[in-house]
Amino acid sequence: MAVVELRDKREIAEVCRRNAALHAYELGDLDDFFWPHTRWFGWRRGAETRQIVLIYGEPEPPVLVALADEPHGEMERLLHALLPELPARAYAHLMPHLVEIAAARYDVASHGLHLKMALPPDRAVDGHPGDVHLLGPDDLAAVEAFYRDAYPGTWFVPRMLETMRYVGIRDGGRLACVAGVHVHSPAWGIAALGNVATLPSHRGRGLASAACASLCALLRVDGIDTIALNVKADNLPAIRAYERLGFDVVAEYVEASLVARDDGRAGGVPPT
Repeated sequence: MAVVELRDKREIAEVCRRNAALHAYELGDLDDFFWPHTRWFGWRRGAETRQIVLIYGEPEPPVLVALADEPHGEMERLLHALLPELPARAYAHLMPHLVEIAAARYDVASHGLHLKMALPPDRAVDGHPGDVHLLGPDDLAAVEAFYRDAYPGTWFVPRMLETMRYVGIRDGGRLACVAGVHVHSPAWGIAALGNVATLPSHRGRGLASAACASLCALLRVDGIDTIALNVKADNLPAIRAYERLGFDVVAEYVEASLVARDDGRAGGVPPT
């Protein structure tokens, strides 16, 4: 077995499509819009790549994604082998059993258990076109002002508005609710919802459900087969709302901030 850096999109997609709902973000990042910001590593046995680790370099710190397919032990060996080559700081999405591997090099500050949820390809969602408006680059100032009030610290990159897959609901001309995407790729049939928020003064009215329903309906028109999202495991109101829209839980994972220690303990490919 060997650790290899990958640049063949088809090879990466073949691995990720074994569980598209789990690897929706990785599949979306194969799109030309995101691809320049990515580095990919795989665990290869013979001619077959068995596991994938992604480093996404936008924004700072970079995002490390290590979501294990069976057998999980191969991902443990891959992540351990990669530790010396990984960034000194990262925001990680890790299967829970991989946190201990990361701790061999990093101080780990957990941001809690999260769920990956997905909308099955054959499950339709009805939109709310009368209430929901499409947002684009011209709405940047309004969107940034909205997130300052509704979702401070959210992972939002302004160029994502170029996808034209952000939607909003206004009240008196002001954005009261926004739902968008973290990845969007009709070419790969994948989208992941993100940056969903409602102003505190407008919560409890079903605005986020309406915005997400309309966005999912729009993504279906794009030809998106797999629509996924991430949500904190303790955010029960959001989970229930997504379940009502038709989303199913597909996996648990941990989000964590990683800061490397210069302790010399990490490194080397472990024995197989």
